[in-house]
Amino acid sequence: MSQLEVTILGQSYVLACPDGGERDLLEAVASVDREMSAIRDAGKVKARERIAVLAALNLAYQLAEVPPRAMAPAEAPPATADLARLIERIDSALQHDDRLL
Repeated sequence: MSQLEVTILGQSYVLACPDGGERDLLEAVASVDREMSAIRDAGKVKARERIAVLAALNLAYQLAEVPPRAMAPAEAPPATADLARLIERIDSALQHDDRLL
């Protein structure tokens, strides 16, 4: 796990990043910075917290609009057979445990 120092809307942040995930994290930071800057530059919202919430909602909405077929294979939901095997493994592990947290 590495750390990256990034800047979003002029403020620096140190973020943890899984090894090999630097490019994806930097792309995410750029998207958030672009969205927050656009909201700030529109001039209607000044509070940084409100800008962050509106940017998060805009980005979440954009992700929700992406059709499932457009997702990369690594992002696609697991196949039904994979889910069934995972459920069996969980059931098996829980069989031997009389209490859950």
